[in-house]
Amino acid sequence: MHVRGSIGHVSTPLKGGEMIEIWPGDPYPLGATYDGAGTNFALFSEAAEKVELCLFDDEGEETRVSLIEVEGHVWHGYLPRVGPGQRYGYRVHGPYDPGSGQRCNPAKLLLDPYAKAIEGDVAWDEAVYGYRFGRPDSRNDADSAPFMPLSVVVNPFFGWGHDRPPATPYHDTVIYEAHVKGLTVNHPKIPERIRGTYAAIGHPEIIDHLTALGVTAIELMPVHQFVTDHMLVDKGLSNYWGYNTIGFFAPQNTYSSSGQRGGQVLEFKAMVKALHEANIEVILDVVYNHTAEGNHLGPTLSMRGIDNAAYYRLVDDDRRYYMDTTGTGNSMFMRSPQVLQLIMDSLRYWVTEMHVDGFRFDLAATLARELHEVDRLSAFFDLVQQDPVLSRVKLIAEPWDVGPGGYQVGNFPARWTEWNGRYRDTIRDLWRGEPAALPEFASRLTGSSDLYQDDSRRPAASINFVTCHDGFTLTDLVSYNHKHNEANGEDNRDGTDDNRSWNCGAEGPATLAIESLREQQKRNFLTTLFLSQGVPMLSHGDELGRTQQGNNNVYCQDNELSWVDWSDVRENWLLLEFTRKLAKLRADHPVFRRRRFFYGRPVRGSEDELSDIAWLTPHGKRMTDADWNVGYAKSLAVFLNGEAITEPDRRGRRITDDSFLLLINAHHDTIKFTIPEDYGDMWLTEIDTAMPITVDTPLCRAGEGVPVAGRSMRVLRRV
Repeated sequence: MHVRGSIGHVSTPLKGGEMIEIWPGDPYPLGATYDGAGTNFALFSEAAEKVELCLFDDEGEETRVSLIEVEGHVWHGYLPRVGPGQRYGYRVHGPYDPGSGQRCNPAKLLLDPYAKAIEGDVAWDEAVYGYRFGRPDSRNDADSAPFMPLSVVVNPFFGWGHDRPPATPYHDTVIYEAHVKGLTVNHPKIPERIRGTYAAIGHPEIIDHLTALGVTAIELMPVHQFVTDHMLVDKGLSNYWGYNTIGFFAPQNTYSSSGQRGGQVLEFKAMVKALHEANIEVILDVVYNHTAEGNHLGPTLSMRGIDNAAYYRLVDDDRRYYMDTTGTGNSMFMRSPQVLQLIMDSLRYWVTEMHVDGFRFDLAATLARELHEVDRLSAFFDLVQQDPVLSRVKLIAEPWDVGPGGYQVGNFPARWTEWNGRYRDTIRDLWRGEPAALPEFASRLTGSSDLYQDDSRRPAASINFVTCHDGFTLTDLVSYNHKHNEANGEDNRDGTDDNRSWNCGAEGPATLAIESLREQQKRNFLTTLFLSQGVPMLSHGDELGRTQQGNNNVYCQDNELSWVDWSDVRENWLLLEFTRKLAKLRADHPVFRRRRFFYGRPVRGSEDELSDIAWLTPHGKRMTDADWNVGYAKSLAVFLNGEAITEPDRRGRRITDDSFLLLINAHHDTIKFTIPEDYGDMWLTEIDTAMPITVDTPLCRAGEGVPVAGRSMRVLRRV
């Protein structure tokens, strides 16, 4: 029902006497929608008593237009002749009563939660806060507009041509986690003007690098518009990672080489189109669990001033305060229909309009949290599961947050995959020589069936990684026992202490012998990662020996410490070539990327009577329970039977492959492995991590002893 009168249209005087027309418009879609002739504006607020749309010209002059139509708590109006590039914000009149959870104040200019582009950044003046500094119970009526970024109307039209999603099956997927700026800002072969931007990610130099690594999907760290909070600015730091969202529809404007008045949207789309042409999917790391408005002492930038209680989880017995399950000051109110609609609309927008191929959900347990339980079948997951658009893209959960019951590896619904933190911890433990790691290592190597098989998921439910943006890089993992985060300005208190790292004998830069062992350890980690069942994820720059000098939490370091140093390519070409060889080995051999879990027994109809997988001692004998349970055992052999792959290909045909023998020695000394008698007569070494480059190696025969150097592994192929 329309209230506030039934006026057909209203005219508002602009500066200089020109009149601006406003028509009733529509309550849906929310946000600013340009149709070629004008723009429809729609904003949800149940708390509002009046909503003003504020238009800004090129000089920053503000014109206010009252939205007098309201339907279902959506305030709306259509402005003919207002088009792309128009900057705007909202002022919401309504109750200011923090004790009851309401914080409306028309002195605060607010970003549209549905803004498709945002220009500028927050200038940290007292005016952007709802209270006076030092008096959190006061009300601050200073105008925040001069210090606020502005929402921008965008042109939705783009020439996608024949763009199609690559739709790579999970078992064929290799993910590369990257930061838009960090990956590209130092690349010498990318034009300086576009370094650090979406255009650089879509540049042939980056695409060729990814393709040579066998990458099928790039997972971009946050590209939703984010804010560097006041505290970091005061320290001279910035929010580099971007897990501090304020605009769930707007691409981060500082990653644009095409301006901030909508150019960032076109540039992002062009990047996606270029990646798709190379058959590379785009996955976005998204943060829907909290916003940049922080706790009760945070700024009023958007939803807090629009309808605080509808968007945020407030403390039941004192609604001045915010529930915080993310460690960031606030949590989105996941049972609110408006929040669920905002998230679903945002996800669908990035798939349908921006053509992205999937999402990785930061602290996903928060999204599922209803009351204090991580409820696997919460409203959010139900909505995603049945959504005709989202149920077809890749959905990846980071399965932990800081609230009660927050570590949930293995507990997400069937169509979801998960960052497997248990994989990371186990692989690190094995190669640093921790005792009693073998049984768990065996499970992680073969797809973590203990975590995912019970609910009918496949090995691809496990996103395997040894390193990611959060924590040590691969080089630092083998170079430092302790974090060195002094540059972050928190006296080295930030970042995890549970690194499971080993510095190979010295902290930081070391002798040639130690550096040589470190290179070997890197090859061990990469080989294990690429030859494990599941989906491997490589962290950007690990293939180039990227270091953060022992800093395991570079969230605020937008500088050389966190950026990929492309001048390292020459120095690290052996590691780069080794990584490319691993990627090719995986791509060429389906036995390393099976769709189903191993049976561990002979498969009917296969040409040999051997099991599809066998676990062997270094003596070439089947492992017994006693062998598994020897706490000090750090070595084993794994037979992967290419003749016993149970699943058919996409056309229903039987898959056959070469068979492989993995000889794994995490012990510090050389161990002689006996090639087992019954699994094949002749074997060729494909990979030997003790060697940076595999030269012509002699064939091994069944029954022969093969020395495997301490802390190394060999990959043999049956010939």
